[in-house]
Amino acid sequence: MAGILAWFWNERFWLPHNVTWADLKNTEEATFPQAEDLYLAFPLAFCIFMVRLIFERFIAKPCAIALNIQASGPQIAQPNAILEKVFTAITKHPDEKRLEGLSKQLDWDVRSIQRWFRQRRNQEKPSTLTRFCESMWRFSFYLYVFTYGVRFLKKTPWLWNTRHCWYNYPYQPLTTDLHYYYILELSFYWSLMFSQFTDIKRKDFGIMFVHHLVSILLITFSYVNNMARVGTLVLCLHDSADALLEAAKMANYAKFQKMCDLLFVMFAMVFITTRLGIFPLWVLNTTLFESWEIVGPYPSWWVFNLLLLLVQGLNCFWSYLIVKIACKAVSRGKVSKDDRSDIESSSDEEDSEPPGKNPHTATTTNGTGGTNGYLLTGSCSMDD
Repeated sequence: MAGILAWFWNERFWLPHNVTWADLKNTEEATFPQAEDLYLAFPLAFCIFMVRLIFERFIAKPCAIALNIQASGPQIAQPNAILEKVFTAITKHPDEKRLEGLSKQLDWDVRSIQRWFRQRRNQEKPSTLTRFCESMWRFSFYLYVFTYGVRFLKKTPWLWNTRHCWYNYPYQPLTTDLHYYYILELSFYWSLMFSQFTDIKRKDFGIMFVHHLVSILLITFSYVNNMARVGTLVLCLHDSADALLEAAKMANYAKFQKMCDLLFVMFAMVFITTRLGIFPLWVLNTTLFESWEIVGPYPSWWVFNLLLLLVQGLNCFWSYLIVKIACKAVSRGKVSKDDRSDIESSSDEEDSEPPGKNPHTATTTNGTGGTNGYLLTGSCSMDD
């Protein structure tokens, strides 16, 4: 074990040339980031999760009820013991052969059986009330952490001149505000990492899992080798659009369509400007070029920049989704259900049709008659 730890914490990987871990030990004159500080994130992640449960129960839910958001979910599938047994014990997505067998057994047409399974799957989806509570929690946290980040960074020299991220590196002391900011963000991402398995399931679950993992690795990497200054720029920049997204989702769930559209446009503008403009021209410029000039490359420098480039790839992917939704909104006159919809998007307009009825007479399952779709969900931040 000692050999493994010595290999993992090899100074030649983590630190610039001629710098050792002994040089970065805390002294009476200065405090530096220590790897053991990161253990604090685990109990804090649990605390954040508990605060979330309390917040959603005693603050978000009453707000939702005041806005007439009910706990009703998708339409309940017609009770059928045979189909229920197949759904719970065999498969939730029957293939064509099984559908034909069930059709003969029940004397239903295949389309009606497909509709039943779709309704039954949607039946397990969370209600609009649950969605609103989750979005309100995230909105509140993102607004707080972004506000804190701005108030902290405006007093720092590296916000105004990014070369200060590398002057005297890595002998840059760790301040109390910077330590709090980092541990809070890391704790939040750990809480998301675990809660996403119980949260609303979305189509980009895998991508969001990669995103949270990259975010945790970036925060951990930049803290251990004291790249925390540039790390705060990445965190604050990626937090800037998240509150607007969650606010737009809340307006959508409350059926305030004009407000939803306005907030979504604001979110899209901030997101694309920060992720595709400011991030590569400002942050990646300093991590790739200014740091090379002032400090020079070393192994963990390459890994850190590789992770940042991976984040930029995710930014491009989500920007594509946003532009795609915006184009649909222009053609339809409103922000509508998108590729990350919480309810299955295929033929949802047929879900309320009883077996044997004409599908063209059906309405949408979200209870809005097609007037209010589901907005792009979730957020990307170093995060994102």
